[in-house]
Amino acid sequence: MAFEGLTEKLSAAFKRLRGKGRLTQADVKEAMREIRMALLEADVSYKVVKDFTARVTERCIGSDVLESLTPAQMIVKIVNEELTALMGSENQRITISPKGPTVVMLVGLQGAGKTTNGAKLAGLFKKQGKRPLLVACDVYRPAAIRQLQIVGAQLDIPVFQMGQTDPVDIAKAGVRHAVQHGNDMVFLDTAGRLHIDETLMQELQAIKAAVQPSEILLVVDAMTGQDAVNAAQSFHEWLDIDGVMLTKLDGDARGGAALSVKAVTGKPIKFVGTGEKLDQIEPFHPERMASRILGMGDVLSLIEKAEQALDQKKAAEMEQRLRQNKFTLTDFYDQLQQLKGMGSMQDILAMMPGMSGMRDIQVDEKAMGRTEAIIQSMTPYERDNPNCLGSSRKKRIAAGCGQRVEDINRLLKQFNTMQSLIRQMSGPGASKKMKRLQKKGGFPNLNGMGGFPGM
Repeated sequence: MAFEGLTEKLSAAFKRLRGKGRLTQADVKEAMREIRMALLEADVSYKVVKDFTARVTERCIGSDVLESLTPAQMIVKIVNEELTALMGSENQRITISPKGPTVVMLVGLQGAGKTTNGAKLAGLFKKQGKRPLLVACDVYRPAAIRQLQIVGAQLDIPVFQMGQTDPVDIAKAGVRHAVQHGNDMVFLDTAGRLHIDETLMQELQAIKAAVQPSEILLVVDAMTGQDAVNAAQSFHEWLDIDGVMLTKLDGDARGGAALSVKAVTGKPIKFVGTGEKLDQIEPFHPERMASRILGMGDVLSLIEKAEQALDQKKAAEMEQRLRQNKFTLTDFYDQLQQLKGMGSMQDILAMMPGMSGMRDIQVDEKAMGRTEAIIQSMTPYERDNPNCLGSSRKKRIAAGCGQRVEDINRLLKQFNTMQSLIRQMSGPGASKKMKRLQKKGGFPNLNGMGGFPGM
């Protein structure tokens, strides 16, 4: 995941500060040196790093920090605030046109992911009740039009195309089509190049002049580091972009582009692509990203992911079953399915506060699939009555799912522990039990449970 190395280095610097009761200016300067090196290694622009550490140092050497009873916490707070300001302070939304369709012009270099991520963005707005239209203006890259049609079909979003003709004419015709067919948002998938050239920019300028887009969104690849920032600066000089969409933020990129692009161009990052699936896109929240970089979690994004993945009807049914002290392997399977909809376990853990010190946890993402295979190999009766599973049934299930009997026993042990925990929490006097557990420091047998499969 992007920023992982940066998070580890910043956490180490803050840990050394917390080990000291009172801080001196020398302690602060040493910490700033480590932060400066961490940011440079994360591929953040040198000028951005220099200005950032100067602002943080100026705030940290004040008497409010050095004379504080918790100076290390004050420094973390200042770094958090400055990181947030560096990335744009708050989420910036797309400008919605009050008249006619909102036209979003997607621009960027070839390979940045314009086509796929433009479709993702259209899908995001479709979920919000909009009626988007995708327009194929890339007439140069082989199969670009076909690619847009495929992702459009997967998201059930119409695609307008006129083949290999003039991109300016296609853009104008696409907007007219949207007006005639009631589409309130138009996403123009324009052509890219392997590098910026005058021919490309003149074509994009002509499209901009022809359709007067409400928003020009630059799509940049986070994996390219400072090259992404340089591309953003050039596109902004030619087209006066309104914002940036950062793609491939789920990869092993060092993350410097996210921290540099706002400072260099003055334009905010509005969206980020967080995976290859067509629903893995989200608005960019600088304050949440700063918290994640500092290992403080991102509870709000975690809640939003949970709300999107949660089936409200099933949740209501589950609540009723828990009240009746019923929890079966079928229920367990349903919970796994909804958890899968939230993304990888590693990403979910990264959003939980306090998990920055637990990076050594090994998450086997395939374990959840193996667990699903075991449960699917059971009959409905066996899922609802796991106590009936004797050796012969377990052998049949193991043969059906390609697992071992030991794997089935491990799953049943996890399930039994979870079931007993649910009984304690949902039975008579549950609220008193919760208070007693909190005093004792947590839930019993939680370590033996091993969490969800893969933990």
